[in-house]
Amino acid sequence: MKLVCIGDSLTTGYGVSRDVSWISTVKNSLKIDIVNKGINGDTTAGMLSRSFMDVVEKNPTHAFIMGGCNDIMANYSLNMIEDNLYEIIKESLNHNIIPILGIEPPIIGELAVLYWGTDSNYGLINKNQILYRKWIIDICNKISIEYIDFFKLFSIKLKSTTPKNLYIDGVHPSKLGHELMSNLALSRLNKILNL
Repeated sequence: MKLVCIGDSLTTGYGVSRDVSWISTVKNSLKIDIVNKGINGDTTAGMLSRSFMDVVEKNPTHAFIMGGCNDIMANYSLNMIEDNLYEIIKESLNHNIIPILGIEPPIIGELAVLYWGTDSNYGLINKNQILYRKWIIDICNKISIEYIDFFKLFSIKLKSTTPKNLYIDGVHPSKLGHELMSNLALSRLNKILNL
């Protein structure tokens, strides 16, 4: 069994040391072959352009696919983001690779504005993230593939803690954020992969 993870900085583990990033924790716990192909700042178009080389050619049994945050922050259309993600899913399925989608945590505007500036409309970003999450859940249900909902996880946790505990900058998770992500991912992957 082999799992290749393709995505952006939330897959790479930007902002925390590699050994505490959620994918590293999952890899150490599951003891299966996991390859991290996250690239900081990547978009769904970038992921699509490299998915054959970074996923298909690695010959995995499963592909974890998570992206879209950078597209949404750059104000790209949701239709384009969804089309790119769907093409990555189809490419995996066409090569007998089982896709698992990730839904990225919400962006916290009041914290992100301190680190990333005031150029972005965080209200619109949040609205588009919610619509994108709904689309991912709908497409997964439609074609019977699994997903891991980090958006829901963080939304629930934010009711009992401050954003500064879960994020380093309103976009990227803190060490605690990665710990929560790894716990959810381990729980879901154990079921999905029948471990």
